[in-house]
Amino acid sequence: MVPFSSAVWYTVIMGSSPSYGLPLFGLLLLFILWRWAALFRPRRQKARFAMKEKLIQIRDNRKYLRMLSQKYPSIQDVAARIVNLASYDALPKGTEHFISDLHGEADAFIHILNNASGVIREKVDNLFDHTIPLNERDSLATLVYYPKQKLELVKRQNTNMPDWYRITIQRLVELARLLSSKYSRKITRDRMPIGYEYIIDELLHTNYDEQNKEKYYDTIIQTMIQLDMADDLIVALSSLIKSLAVDRLHILGDIFDRGPRPDIIMEKLMEHHSVDIQWGNHDILWMGAAAGSRACIANVLNNCLQYDNVDLIEDVYGINLRELALFAQETYGDCPVFTPKVVNTSKHGSKEVRLYAQMKKAIDVIMLKLEGRIILRHPEYHMEDRLLLDKINYEAKTVTIGGVAYPMRDCSFPTVNPQDPYNLTPEEEQVMENIKQGFKRCEKLQRHVSFLYSKGEMFTCCNGNLLFHGCVPMEKDGSFSRIELDGQTYFGRELMNHCETLARQAYFAPTNTQVRAHAKDFMWYLWCGKNSPLFGRNVMTTFERLFIEDKTTWAEPKNPYYDHVNQEKMCLNVLAEFGLSSSHSHIVNGHVPVKAKNGESPIKGNGRLVVIDGGFCRAYHNTTGIAGYTLISNSNDMRIVAHEPFTTIEDAVENNTDIHSTSNIFEFLEKRMMVADTDSGEVHREKIEDLKMLMNAYRMGIIKQTHTKENLFL
Repeated sequence: MVPFSSAVWYTVIMGSSPSYGLPLFGLLLLFILWRWAALFRPRRQKARFAMKEKLIQIRDNRKYLRMLSQKYPSIQDVAARIVNLASYDALPKGTEHFISDLHGEADAFIHILNNASGVIREKVDNLFDHTIPLNERDSLATLVYYPKQKLELVKRQNTNMPDWYRITIQRLVELARLLSSKYSRKITRDRMPIGYEYIIDELLHTNYDEQNKEKYYDTIIQTMIQLDMADDLIVALSSLIKSLAVDRLHILGDIFDRGPRPDIIMEKLMEHHSVDIQWGNHDILWMGAAAGSRACIANVLNNCLQYDNVDLIEDVYGINLRELALFAQETYGDCPVFTPKVVNTSKHGSKEVRLYAQMKKAIDVIMLKLEGRIILRHPEYHMEDRLLLDKINYEAKTVTIGGVAYPMRDCSFPTVNPQDPYNLTPEEEQVMENIKQGFKRCEKLQRHVSFLYSKGEMFTCCNGNLLFHGCVPMEKDGSFSRIELDGQTYFGRELMNHCETLARQAYFAPTNTQVRAHAKDFMWYLWCGKNSPLFGRNVMTTFERLFIEDKTTWAEPKNPYYDHVNQEKMCLNVLAEFGLSSSHSHIVNGHVPVKAKNGESPIKGNGRLVVIDGGFCRAYHNTTGIAGYTLISNSNDMRIVAHEPFTTIEDAVENNTDIHSTSNIFEFLEKRMMVADTDSGEVHREKIEDLKMLMNAYRMGIIKQTHTKENLFL
């Protein structure tokens, strides 16, 4: 090639010789080249700016990223976790189960937990409706609910156990596979009982159409049968099925009081894979008692004596009431007015019933004194109308309430000094101090209360729904009640937050400090105080119910909240106060039993409010006409389930009886809700952004990888 001279080049570019100047074509070409360069300049500048922003972000978060790098020490680990989170978001939302006001009814709760409010039976019918007769579906469902008890019965009735094992295990595997379809393989494996992960994982991913592996899977089952471990495998599969049926359990308060075994409920909740609790006023009462509040302890004992649950205190929690019994016998004679509300006459003789009445009067008088002292210490509670021991006319045997003198059913108060009625006698002080130490030193109770604190709170916002036990205090005009506490005014969400802060201080603040003493008093206020979000009534008429025959004095008016939230507008105001505005947001609460037998609906405010206290407690069955509501929220709809009374676990096992439940779907979703649409999805997106930042830090060399792996992500 012959090299061109500069003149030739000039001619080629400019289209003319130097002597003719710069022609139009050359100028046009230079303009195009300039614009072409300018076109890419902003992109380069933007890329440099983005790189600078990443560097600043990484440097600002270097300490956090170094901590994160300990869990994800390489680019490959980061990439794997990002893929895991992003893919999990593409799965359907798991089923949420809402239960409220259990009140110690352990057997009914366990059954509802086992059958997931009918979800498991629904899946059994969907899967085997055309292949298995009804009686076998009944038996299979019961096996899932109570595997150990049902296996014992089957062994007594069945002579060909190997065939029964093989068929039953295959059916349980199919049911588990159906329920696991909404979860990632990792989550399903995490829910498997320890020691059975490999076997169940292999069985769940069985494809019986694969001839090469058909014998392999059959051999797994046959080997377990031959090793006499089929029972264990069935129990493990049943546990997995129940775990997969409900992704998250919400308990909307009142686990304690009235029913006999709240401790069993607490143990079951502590075993659950995902549970949150919204405290009820009965829960807060026991929490206050465990923290050492003598007023709360006296109320706990009053409730246990009232509903014949002394065994819970003495046998289950090991708290000795002997000193109270001796004091009551020595101080009080016959106390028919104080005979417990619920008495098992086949369990107790007349002498024991008489002793319980004496104990109840003794603790009730102590309770009224302790409550009066709290009211006197805290005028900001505005509960002076509850100071009634000083309103008694001992000669006339009357008490003046609201300017009216009412005759008293019992006017014997040997421990009350009319000049100083709220002062405990030395004997009462000694009794309460010993019982308080029993509550504080009870390891089992403290473990249960610690769990209530770790998993519980005043309210929960979850997936667009607002969950709490009682109410958000309101005035008659529908505005939020403004309550002055500790020199500040609180209402709505801030009131709930402040109540939770004080509840935690009652248990966790340093012992023998003013902060803790003040907070323990507030625990009693949360139990029964005017404008307490957990109590939801204007007054607790304990004194009137104990001493006055006139039932018009027993009224406990509800907070205006319960009237206002029948209107959709007021429900929307409450939801907005807690930052919720979705068209599918709801308020879910319990506390006030729904009188279904009178036609009352649990769905209020044009579907914006759902009350799920339908009377789990046997004491409420006559009032409500049913045995409780539960709420189910899945990826397609929300449904309220009404339950009929539960018989016994023995009846369920022997006769395959289930709780008859009526399901009402009251809201369909326009499109299926995925994990990405939930609160978990939002958390996942934040985690993914953090992980991407860590990946950039690795790639830029700002943070050192501790090891590398060759895999598909590079």
